[in-house]
Amino acid sequence: MKAVLFVAHGTRVKAGIDEAIQFIETVKPFINVDIQELCFLELAEPLIKDGIATCVAKGATNISVIPILLLSANHAKKDIPLEIRNAQKLYPSVSISLGKPFGIHEKLVNSLHERVIAKNTLRDKDVDILLIGRGSSDIQVQNDLQSIAKLLKQKFQYSNVDTCFLYGNGPSFEEALQQINNRNKKVFIIPYILFTGLLKIGVQKKIAKLGFSEDQVVLCECLGYDNNVREVLVERVKEALVS
Repeated sequence: MKAVLFVAHGTRVKAGIDEAIQFIETVKPFINVDIQELCFLELAEPLIKDGIATCVAKGATNISVIPILLLSANHAKKDIPLEIRNAQKLYPSVSISLGKPFGIHEKLVNSLHERVIAKNTLRDKDVDILLIGRGSSDIQVQNDLQSIAKLLKQKFQYSNVDTCFLYGNGPSFEEALQQINNRNKKVFIIPYILFTGLLKIGVQKKIAKLGFSEDQVVLCECLGYDNNVREVLVERVKEALVS
């Protein structure tokens, strides 16, 4: 019997957990699999090992583990595979495979444009966009976010789309904020993250600390869990189920 185990990141903020749970409930009807469970990488329960155990207890013999992660970094390359290897030792007769993170996808680029439109009431294209990634030591994360920024700029003809990160390698958010002081254009900042959590709160505090006016900086909503995000996740699940 097939099962799908969704793996969200996890957060200490209850609203972020609730968002993930509600989102997956909207995804389940699009997946023709009886066993569908949600677990978390860290900071929330159930953890991956618990999610796999639940699937097995319900009769799963083939589990597709689907990361609800935007980009492919250490969580997708190391942490989740390690959990799968450990589980495979406990359940040697169960096939456990790993699907792909969201990656670079045009539908996600469309959602980023929608976040700007929601705040850019004048529909001005002569503005700068700043995408904030969570961050990683993995160079692929930097390259992928830069590719997303390039697609956003080209498709919607924005003046400029830059990237930065809250931690890890690559240009930091603090550095990007300092550079905004030297610009004459309004900058729309989009946190490239899925859920309400401490990261967005930290972004708000840093912007407020530097005292930017609304003519300088506009903080957009996170990428979030919208229809485009759901469609991409459903696509990744279906790819995993046929692989």
